[in-house]
Amino acid sequence: MTEGFQAETPEQVAEAVRWAVSSDTPLALRGNGSKSALGRATDAHTVLDLSRLAGISLYEPEELVMTAGVGTRLADIEAALKENNQQLAFEPPFWTSLLGANEEPTIGGVMACNLAGPRRYKAGAARDHLLGVQGVTGRGDAIKTGGRVVKNVTGYDLCKLAAGSYGTLLAMTEVTFKVLPAAEKARTFLLMGLSPADAVKALGDAARSPHEVSGLAYLPDRAAARSAVEYVSATGQSVTAVRVEGPGPSVEYRCGALRDMFADIQVEELHSRNTRTLWREIGEVAPLMDAPVIWRLSVPPAEGAAVAAALSAQGAEALLFDWAGGLIWLGMASLAADQAAAVRADVDRVGGHATLIRADEALRAVVPVFHPQPAALAALSRRVKDSFDPHHILNRGRMVPETG
Repeated sequence: MTEGFQAETPEQVAEAVRWAVSSDTPLALRGNGSKSALGRATDAHTVLDLSRLAGISLYEPEELVMTAGVGTRLADIEAALKENNQQLAFEPPFWTSLLGANEEPTIGGVMACNLAGPRRYKAGAARDHLLGVQGVTGRGDAIKTGGRVVKNVTGYDLCKLAAGSYGTLLAMTEVTFKVLPAAEKARTFLLMGLSPADAVKALGDAARSPHEVSGLAYLPDRAAARSAVEYVSATGQSVTAVRVEGPGPSVEYRCGALRDMFADIQVEELHSRNTRTLWREIGEVAPLMDAPVIWRLSVPPAEGAAVAAALSAQGAEALLFDWAGGLIWLGMASLAADQAAAVRADVDRVGGHATLIRADEALRAVVPVFHPQPAALAALSRRVKDSFDPHHILNRGRMVPETG
C-alpha cells in the first residue's frame, strides 16, 4: 500500500469514499490490520484507515447494550464488560497467532468478518448480536441501520448483510451490539479416548440433552497433546470436551446429570481456570498452530466424523472439531490445486462449505478462499454488491476476483 487516508470522523470516511468514486480508486479498508491475511488480498493500493474511529460511546449495562467505534480494540470492549460481569456471548476469537498478525483485533473487524468462537453453538454468531450499524456505502452515502434494541428492525435487516461482508459493502464506522451477563461458574467434562465417530455421537447426545451445554469439541490425540492444560495433554488419548456454564447450583446439577449420562466412559473434569484456557485454545485453533495451511470446514454436525475420515484418507495432517462436529479445523503441510478441489468435494457431498483461513498470499490468489457459490447465489451476491458499491470501490477482490 503506497497511499492512504487516516479517518478520524465518519464525515472523513464519506469524503474519502466519494473521492475514491470520483477518481475510480479502489480502497482497502483497514482497522488495526489484524485480519489482513484473512480472505483474498484486495486489488487496491490506497488504504482507508479506520483505526482512529475508536472508543465506547454508549454502554448501558442494565439494558445489555453497547455502542463503539469500529476501531475500538476487542480487548478494551471485553475489559469494560468484565467490570460489570458481562461478556460478548458469541465468544469472538483472537486469531492473531492464527493469521500471523502483530496487531490487536477490533470490534469492527470481528463484526465485518462475523467471527464467533466455541459458544456459537449456543449463543449464535456475531451477526446475531449486532443491533445497529453506521457506515458509508460504496456510493459515498452515509447510512444508519438498526438501533439499540432487538425488536426495532423493520424492512431489510441490513446489519445481517454488513456482518460477514468483509468490508465489501460498506465502510462501517460504528456498531451497536447486544451483551449478556457472564456465567458465574464454568466446568468442562473430558471424555477420554473416543474415536471421531463415537465423539460426534457423544457430542450430539450432550447437545440434545436438556443440560444447556455451551461448548462441544473433539481433540484427536495429536491435537490434545499440544494443549497447555495438563489434564488434556498428559492423557495420550483423544479428548472430547463438553462445557457447562451458568449459576453455581445449576452447573453442579447439570454436571451430575452429564456424569450419569456418560457413566460408561472415562471422565475427567476441568474447573474454571483450566476451562477458560482450553476453550480459548480451541477458539484460537492453538493445537493446529504449526500447520502452514489451515482450513475451516462447516458441515452438518452428524456428518463431521465421515468428512474427517475422508480427509484423513487424503493425508490430512491434523484435525480439530468444534460445534459438536459441525466445525472442522483442518491443518495441512502444503496445498496444491487438486488437494483444494478434493477438500471442497468432500465438504460439498454433505452440503457444507470450506474456507481457506491460513495460507500465504500467493496461494490465496490462486485457490478460492471462500467456498464457490452456486450460480444463482453468486448472481444474488453480485446484485447486492452492486447495490451498495456499484463501482466496486470497497475492498475490491477481497472475497472473489473482480475486474471492477
